[in-house]
Amino acid sequence: MRECFDRDFWVDDGYYALALQQGNRQAAVLSSNAGHALWSGIAQPQRAGKIAKWLLSDEMFNGWGVRTLTSAALRYNPLAYHLGTVWPHDNSLIAAGFKRYGFDHEALRIMSGLIDAAVHFQSYRLPELFGGFAQQDYGIPVSYPVACQPQAWSAGAVPYLLTTALGLEGDGFESKLRIVRPMLPENVNQVEVRGLRVGQGSVDLLFTRSDDQVAAKVQRLEGKMEVILQS
Repeated sequence: MRECFDRDFWVDDGYYALALQQGNRQAAVLSSNAGHALWSGIAQPQRAGKIAKWLLSDEMFNGWGVRTLTSAALRYNPLAYHLGTVWPHDNSLIAAGFKRYGFDHEALRIMSGLIDAAVHFQSYRLPELFGGFAQQDYGIPVSYPVACQPQAWSAGAVPYLLTTALGLEGDGFESKLRIVRPMLPENVNQVEVRGLRVGQGSVDLLFTRSDDQVAAKVQRLEGKMEVILQS
């Protein structure tokens, strides 16, 4: 499936096409969907670097997050639902995809952007979506007039971003928790996670920054669970 997907969807410019049209013609437009290919793992490893570079280019990344559509597209509209706005849950998937392929710094860039955006919304709640206008042009994220706030997808975006950043990978069947290359945004030096359940176990974790490294420490462990730290 991975080989067929790459054959049919890869665009020579360096990203995956949005869709296939009649006759298997590529809809060769850059969109945030290319990041979902990283999240799912279907993207060929050698493609990941080019995709990450495109998604964090000025055409796609507006300073707060990745737009749904490149600003260079004819249909681009920074206040159109799927044609240039920024969706927090969409970005959380892209960040997880970056981390999956080893682009840790790129994943943190998305997390930092969304956290910065959140402080501008009521009760720090990220809305369903917001405008794709560049951060440098307005200084604050531009609201989408009828965005749901709160909204379930967006409410789950920050916890998923944190899970990605801390590298938490649970296996309930094996009662194991892997902590893979934990990292924190530049403006965060410590995070404490309490009562994290995996299978029949529960654990409290403390993550602290020391220089450029983030250390993970088990503070409490109850029940059957093995915690594995992976570099």
